[in-house]
Amino acid sequence: MVIKAANEFKDKTTAVSQLWQTDFTYLKITGWGWYYLSTVLDDFSRYIVAWRLGPTMCASDVTATLDQALAVSGLDHIAVAHRPRLLSDNGSSYVADDLAKWLDQKGMQHVRGAPYHDPGKDRAERSSAGIRR
Repeated sequence: MVIKAANEFKDKTTAVSQLWQTDFTYLKITGWGWYYLSTVLDDFSRYIVAWRLGPTMCASDVTATLDQALAVSGLDHIAVAHRPRLLSDNGSSYVADDLAKWLDQKGMQHVRGAPYHDPGKDRAERSSAGIRR
């Protein structure tokens, strides 16, 4: 699902684990090369629920980070009426069929921002930018 560009979401989150934002950022580690940091940020609390640092930026890296987020939040051990929705950009790892299948198996909805305009998503990008400084 691609949402229409707007300044903010019409339906704002009112509690934790309603909407998780995910993004990658890249870091150069001296002597090792480039690595990619995958993060999952809770939209309501603004806390980073999970993160993973690795040499690739694949759908499997996204699912590994989401598995960690589900475990840390306890949502993988209990039956809940609504799993968190996932908000991402349109990067190749987020539009991959493997991720879509994984999300379907977990009962999670995926919302992708309109190309070149991701309302609210800048929170996840700002948290990543703070790490690079």
